[in-house]
Amino acid sequence: MKTIADTWPVVKGDYTVGNPKSRIAVVTLASYINPSPEAALWGSSKTENLGVEKIVANVISNSNIRYVLVCGTESRGHLAGHSLLAIHSNGVDEKRRIVGSQGAIPFIENISEEAVRRFQQQVVLIDRIGLVDSEEILKLVNKYKNKGEAYSDEPMVVCSPKKRRPTLEAPTSGDVIISEEFVMDTAAGIVCQAENL
Repeated sequence: MKTIADTWPVVKGDYTVGNPKSRIAVVTLASYINPSPEAALWGSSKTENLGVEKIVANVISNSNIRYVLVCGTESRGHLAGHSLLAIHSNGVDEKRRIVGSQGAIPFIENISEEAVRRFQQQVVLIDRIGLVDSEEILKLVNKYKNKGEAYSDEPMVVCSPKKRRPTLEAPTSGDVIISEEFVMDTAAGIVCQAENL
């Protein structure tokens, strides 16, 4: 079974790629903490909307990732860590607001509810918000990096549901044609398979 998307990670962000076969990804929120190559992904997230979306998109496109360590200092006002925990526990409502998030603008616009459900099913979040001790973080990475099996479904690659175009003849500003098969939504930083070419 394929466990990693062909173009993984699928969304650009402020992160370092480590071992794609690792079972753990690390989100350091507003803190910079030296990355470990033992984690699949390691990086910051400062926003409760795009930051959360990027984490979800990159995690579900790698079925090897079964744990997400949320650590570091919370971002003021945005509460990216709290919002990540809330979307994992509660999902989004009919207005696409993260249920239970206290962040300033906790609205999800670029990933589907199906992607959110996949994230909820695929990973366990390890809530260590406030932890900045790199030795303690590395101990957690080492504890979880080989724990369990890959998720049973193949990687899920998501595109922005609101930004899909029925044709690529007249892309709007911010869309980039990469090839006959792929386009990029530069606002979201997501590469999608082109439709109706």
